[in-house]
Amino acid sequence: MSEITRRTQFPLLSDLGDLLDPFHLLWGGRPLPEAYGIRVETRFEDGAYVVSAELPGIDPDRDVEVTVTDGILAIHAVRGEQRETRHHSEFRYGTFTRSLRLPEGAKQDEVTATYKGGILTVRVLMEETAKPVSRTIKVETAE
Repeated sequence: MSEITRRTQFPLLSDLGDLLDPFHLLWGGRPLPEAYGIRVETRFEDGAYVVSAELPGIDPDRDVEVTVTDGILAIHAVRGEQRETRHHSEFRYGTFTRSLRLPEGAKQDEVTATYKGGILTVRVLMEETAKPVSRTIKVETAE
């Protein structure tokens, strides 16, 4: 089951998995695929759907790709880091991808992305929707 399907059909199960990831590792288990994923925060702000993603230590010009395809926003990042001291060297690398379904009314042609302080912020403009109208309907007796 894809991350998108799991998160939309079973949101509480996904959140539970986020909480249990560290405990899973304590008992010698392999990390779950999302254990090293991209953490995001979503919100609606000033007529836009805003996604903030944690991507510290990334060169946004070289290592980040943001795409929108058929209502799916995908963030793909590559990290490569090497540390060297006099007697020790260590490196770590990996690719990270996070996909989110855009809400209804998102303008897929009007997306911007900025990177500052380790946070990638993606703004998707939303269409102005008519406010819902509420009215009471009289129920008549049919004979």
